[in-house]
Amino acid sequence: MDTSAAHNDPATPARKALDALVVNTEDQAALDTLAHSDVLVPVPDDEADSEGTAPETVALPVLEAPGGDPVVPVFTTEDELARLLPFVSRYRLIPLGALAAQWPDEDLCLAIDGNSAHALTLTAQGVRTLLAR
Repeated sequence: MDTSAAHNDPATPARKALDALVVNTEDQAALDTLAHSDVLVPVPDDEADSEGTAPETVALPVLEAPGGDPVVPVFTTEDELARLLPFVSRYRLIPLGALAAQWPDEDLCLAIDGNSAHALTLTAQGVRTLLAR
């Protein structure tokens, strides 16, 4: 787990971009910043150690949203991850734009920072359209 201070700082560029998008969902500068930011993708504790896994592949954790839709949670800081998924102790740090560029065709939503005040949830089409840069 990467424990650098940048991932614990609530004022990261990704967090500032999310705050800007709460005010204006069409803020292109904020979308660009977000697309070029790293996000924390939870790794379930029961998943096999990824030592032999190619670095360009990642198993996406899929949760069921309150409406029953499948959603992939990612986070901008360790604090956000721990707040929403305290039972997860490992994650992978992945550029959001790279994740979006390879987003599966299936109908998976992406939830950035879950239920926080600055959360952003995107449909599969929104992920590919807005974040794959």
